[in-house]
Amino acid sequence: MVGQADLLTIAVGSLVGLILGLVGGGGSIFAVPLLVYVIGVASPHVAVGTSALAVAATAASGLVSHARMGSVKWRCAVVFALSGIVGAMLGAALGKAVDGQHLMALFGILMLVVGVVMLRRRGGGDAADVKLNWESARRLLPRLIVGGFAVGAFSGFFGIGGGFLIVPGLIGATAMPLLNAIGSSLVSIAAFGLTTAASYAMSDLIDWRVAVFFIAGGMLGGIAGSWLARRLAPRRVILNRVFAGLVILVGGFITIKGLLAVI
Repeated sequence: MVGQADLLTIAVGSLVGLILGLVGGGGSIFAVPLLVYVIGVASPHVAVGTSALAVAATAASGLVSHARMGSVKWRCAVVFALSGIVGAMLGAALGKAVDGQHLMALFGILMLVVGVVMLRRRGGGDAADVKLNWESARRLLPRLIVGGFAVGAFSGFFGIGGGFLIVPGLIGATAMPLLNAIGSSLVSIAAFGLTTAASYAMSDLIDWRVAVFFIAGGMLGGIAGSWLARRLAPRRVILNRVFAGLVILVGGFITIKGLLAVI
């Protein structure tokens, strides 16, 4: 039986999917606070584990579309993701060891940082033909490995996709165009999410029922968000700024609430 709580979870998942499809990287940042403050997941750690699983599923779905378009730089993406998996394992282990209230306070601070980063977002590189091969490995491999590990650790600690860091990380390492960076980032987002979710699942810190309905809603919302993004493409800069402002406002609220809880 599907109850009212399940319908609310679908609605909230749809909202996250809609935002993700509309503005791209950074959209999943709302998953954890919505799971805690709207759906009512009692433990911040369970919210992080559940969010990680939902983010991984959503990213895997989006990766299929980008792969069909040929916008994924597979070798660069795989190296970044593999090094990031190690970081995500360490980040998830550390996150589980942090007190839940402290974790939410840190998450609020993270949202403030994400909002500022999105306001300062830059375009992509111009190396459309970049490839990871024997000739370029000496130059690209160190950047991809170090960047992947750092972003993976961050993603694992907070249970987020990390697209707002992965995209500029890939661009900085390879100078690939923005579209390729977005498509390639989904490999890492899915990998980091699954790694984090697996770590939390082994500690019994995932609400599987919530995850299923949240993912279902996210898929529906993502379709609507992608359609709406094409319609509102001329106003994308304004949309990103409005979204960044909303992230900062919510991040400020969560930071204050979290700090008050631990004082």
